[in-house]
Amino acid sequence: MDPSVLLVFIPTFFFVSATPGLCMTLAMTLGMTIGVRRSLWMMVGELAGVGLVSLSALVGVATVLLARPNLFLALKYLGGAYLFYLGIQMWRSRGKMAIPSDLDTQVSVKPLALATQGFVTAIANPKAWAFMISLLPPFIDASLPLQPQAAVLISVILCFELICMLLYAAGGRTLRGLLQQRGNVMLMNRIAGSMMVGVSVWLVMG
Repeated sequence: MDPSVLLVFIPTFFFVSATPGLCMTLAMTLGMTIGVRRSLWMMVGELAGVGLVSLSALVGVATVLLARPNLFLALKYLGGAYLFYLGIQMWRSRGKMAIPSDLDTQVSVKPLALATQGFVTAIANPKAWAFMISLLPPFIDASLPLQPQAAVLISVILCFELICMLLYAAGGRTLRGLLQQRGNVMLMNRIAGSMMVGVSVWLVMG
C-alpha cells in the first residue's frame, strides 16, 4: 500500500477505536465483573465481528445486508434483549457475570457465551456498519489488488480494537479494585449492570 495512505489511515482508525462505544463499554463492564483475562473471550468474538463487518464493507456484502433490513433488525433486537437481560441480572447481583459477595469465589462464565456476546455486539451495531461503509472503501486503491490492501487495513483495525478493549477492560478492573477495597460489591454490580443495560438500549435504539 501507499505509505501516505497508511499515514492517514492509522491515526483515523485509532481515534475511532479509542472513542467510547458499544464494544468498549462492554469491555469495561466485563473487566469490572470477570476481569481482563476472562474478558479476552469476548474480545475474540468482537474482533471476529469487526473483521466481518470490515470485510463486508470492502467487498460490497454490506449493501446486500442493508437491502434486507428485517434480518438486520431481528439480529439487533435479539442482541439487545440478551445484553439487557445480563444487565438486569448483574444489577441484582445475580447471574454468573455478577461479582459474588465472597470475593475469593471464582465466577464461571463459558467462553462461548462471552465470544457470542462480543460477536453479536459487533455485527449488530448499525453505527459500525455505517462507519465502515462510508470511510473504509476510500482507502482502497482500485488500481491495486484488493486482497493485500484489505488484509493490511483490517489487520490495523483489529490491532487497534484489541489494544483499546484491553485498555477499557483494565480500567474496569481498576474500578473494581477500588470498590472492593471499600466493600461495595453490590454497588459495583449495579454500576456494571447499569452499563450493560445502557449498552443494550444503545444497541436497540441506534
